[in-house]
Amino acid sequence: MDILDELRAQVALLRPVRVFGRISRIEGQLVAVTGLTDTARIGDWLEIETRDGTLVSAEILRLTHEEALAMPDGPRDGLAIGDRAEHIATRGIAPDDSWVGRVIDPYGRPIDGRPLLPGPRQRALNTAPPEPARRGRLGARLETGMAVFNTLLPIVEGQRIGLFAGSGVGKTMLLGKLARHMQADIVVIALVGERGRELRDFIEDVLGPEGLARAVVVTGTSDQPPLTRRRCAQAAMCVAEHFRDQGKHVLLLADSITRMAEAHREVALAGGEPASLRGYPSSLAHQIMALAERAGPGRDGLGAITALFTVLVAGSDMEEPVADILRGVLDGHVVMDRAIAERGRFPAIDVLRSVSRSLPHCARPEENARIAEARRLLGAYDRAEMMVQAGLYERGSDPLVDRAIALWPALDGFIAEDAPGGIRQAFAKLAQALDPPPAAPQAPKAGARR
Repeated sequence: MDILDELRAQVALLRPVRVFGRISRIEGQLVAVTGLTDTARIGDWLEIETRDGTLVSAEILRLTHEEALAMPDGPRDGLAIGDRAEHIATRGIAPDDSWVGRVIDPYGRPIDGRPLLPGPRQRALNTAPPEPARRGRLGARLETGMAVFNTLLPIVEGQRIGLFAGSGVGKTMLLGKLARHMQADIVVIALVGERGRELRDFIEDVLGPEGLARAVVVTGTSDQPPLTRRRCAQAAMCVAEHFRDQGKHVLLLADSITRMAEAHREVALAGGEPASLRGYPSSLAHQIMALAERAGPGRDGLGAITALFTVLVAGSDMEEPVADILRGVLDGHVVMDRAIAERGRFPAIDVLRSVSRSLPHCARPEENARIAEARRLLGAYDRAEMMVQAGLYERGSDPLVDRAIALWPALDGFIAEDAPGGIRQAFAKLAQALDPPPAAPQAPKAGARR
């Protein structure tokens, strides 16, 4: 960005007219402000000046004929009746190309200790997705660096995938691998409600310099107010759209939609919306679906956003509201299983419960045949596993099960493999796991009778 762009960005933030109101009452998590009924809108922001000179931001959640009710984005300590509140309209974000390699908060402010310039154009957090009739189609199959995603669960350009996992099953490490190795021009990572002490570990150890060099990390840690945590995924989507509109292919990794939903619940309940979906407000469904629809292919001639949204599922409950809503609008889902992680196989992906809706179109007929054969054998072993472990299965009872038992170690090991040689090499390894070379005959031991 040149000096003129910088000046335009600063001029765009100037307000020729300043409108003020006063706090009339403080009730629960909301403050009521009078004097703004002619200018305030839902979603606008206020800047409240306390009597000791501290500035507190607040978002307007409700409006009446006399008052604007806003939720402070921070502690309410120090707020008092009569404090002055300035209306500052919508608080968007202005991405810029220079943000690559940086770590920012959901308001576009740097948190890596270095100065950061805003872009020349501010984007609203809640924008409409590309027009359905003018959107491009899903693109080519992507190289991911991992055998399972190069073969059994392929990802194509513009696809939207859900990653459903409990805590402690290797989800973060999987995201780091994709951020480092998956084919993309730019990677945008949203860390919603992440523990503060783990942010540096993720950036330095999991993502690493190689991954950060092409990434923008947007984070709102778990100690941040719900307004900040809720807008984290939205801000990351705005950054991804900025690069998509330049014709680039963007990989968006959002971790996690569950924490975004929890933050939205706090905000919605404070704003007076009743709880309905197991304690979540009814507006949650639209919040999640609107975010997911913004990902995917852009308009014809523009870039695409390939997105992976993670969901924390307690006890592998895929029917809980967040998982159920998100699964219905995505182009595939990947399920991680704690039992697989406990026996030491990572990534702990349950292939049989996972699906990529880019199949069969993104693979050649012979590749689809290999994928179908692998899933059939994994399914046969899964059905017979309990009997095998209990010693109740008799060899020869079912030829398919016999073959599944013989090949299962190789198939299970294949899922855990990296694929540095690309998609073709990954399918070659899958073929080798399905059709292992015959064992060489053993030479007779010395002194043995012939």
